[in-house]
Amino acid sequence: MPTLLDSFQIKGLQLKNRIVMPPMCQYSVTEKDGKPNDWHFSHYTSRAIGGAGLIIMEMTDVDPDGRITDYDLGLWSDDQIPAFKKIIETSQVYGAKVGIQIAHAGRKAEDAAVPVSSSAIQFSGQYKEPRELSTVEVEEMVGKFEAAFKRALNAGVDTIEIHGAHGYLIHQFQSPLTNKRTDKYGEDKSLFGVEIIKAARRVMPEDMPLLFRISAVEYAEGGYDMDYVIELAKRYKEAGVDVFHVSSGGEGESGPASSGPGYQVDLSEGIRKALNVPTIAVGRMEDPKLSDEVIREGKADLVAVGRGMLRNPYWANEASLQLGGDPLTPVPLAAAYSIR
Repeated sequence: MPTLLDSFQIKGLQLKNRIVMPPMCQYSVTEKDGKPNDWHFSHYTSRAIGGAGLIIMEMTDVDPDGRITDYDLGLWSDDQIPAFKKIIETSQVYGAKVGIQIAHAGRKAEDAAVPVSSSAIQFSGQYKEPRELSTVEVEEMVGKFEAAFKRALNAGVDTIEIHGAHGYLIHQFQSPLTNKRTDKYGEDKSLFGVEIIKAARRVMPEDMPLLFRISAVEYAEGGYDMDYVIELAKRYKEAGVDVFHVSSGGEGESGPASSGPGYQVDLSEGIRKALNVPTIAVGRMEDPKLSDEVIREGKADLVAVGRGMLRNPYWANEASLQLGGDPLTPVPLAAAYSIR
């Protein structure tokens, strides 16, 4: 079986190891223009220097009113491309592959004057009541996603991730808790996600894999379970998803009974086995030995380490050393590992 330190290939994407930096919102776009700045440049390139195989840039929105806050990234304008391109190209110099997570917050867009959603159902008392998108507006939203995918490609990404988890817009459409529509997008709750996936595949190179972040279970009363999400993921796989990044929750204020190390690994394993598709496990995976075991035992193909990489940009390098591998950092730092 492969290990955490082994390379991984899917389609034309070759990763030097199976360590992923997952998307983590920085809320640091001080100009509120959606463009990554010096903070984002340092944030991502330092993890590339630190040895991560794949870096997925944080939730990047297709519309100004699709941001969680006005301090989030966006790709709704061509003017935003160069700042992303600078980060991507520099990270690639250090051997990392880079993707961008494309999204829309829907009813969880805190700074939108009037958020939009699949249905006019408020997330919680601290959020604004959303407006239900018309059928035509939903179709136009698919176009906004497609335009953002094109901009990501122009910025030089190695892959793209669609955010269909954590209670954001795509999740709002795929969940019976939040989708009470009577049109085609209500009759088939996977349709919005399927159309966005097909839009990505229309513009992406054939040999570039498409990732999809999915909440495998909902923790709210009456929320969907693994049986539901497996059928949903089948539709998404048929539409063009190559890898599922498996998380959970986000549609309600409740959470899992336990959120200890590896608490979502069984969800990754369930989807991987049911669909025979590669998965990324995420959720308190900062122990290198645990992450390595997950790969060795075939529970996931890649492991995303969030908090660990926030604390230590060189987490991947330290994990390699702890597991008996070679340093992953560039040659100028080699003296740090010399015994002489």
